[in-house]
Amino acid sequence: MSNRPPLPPFNIDTATQKVKLAEDGWNSRNPEQVALAYTEDSDWRNRAELFSGRENIIAFLTKKWQKEHDYRLEKQLWCFDDNRIAVTFKYEWHDANEQWHRSYGNELWEFADNGLMQRRIASINDLAINESDRTLRWPR
Repeated sequence: MSNRPPLPPFNIDTATQKVKLAEDGWNSRNPEQVALAYTEDSDWRNRAELFSGRENIIAFLTKKWQKEHDYRLEKQLWCFDDNRIAVTFKYEWHDANEQWHRSYGNELWEFADNGLMQRRIASINDLAINESDRTLRWPR
């Protein structure tokens, strides 16, 4: 396995950098690229879905971004310790019927020594919004 800096143990600077790298990765909406940030056997809980492994991560993200059009995400560092980081986030997207949504949540991340995420636990809530209420507006 190759290293994916910054590596644990984290400090405020490296934890903040890790969050920004994750935000940028997810905003690419490229499932194969995003999956490279996770261990081959990474464990995920996303809402009520439980799965493991990069191939399942790619399948999950592919399906997600086929449904969530014009996806825009912001993540914020909440706290960190050793090889773990907690973040809060919001993202906005619209469905096939042009209904906009804002999704809020928290993620708990655990990293292997090489800086790849080995566990991701996400709790997310969705809110239907008007297009005029969007706050995450930047070019793709």
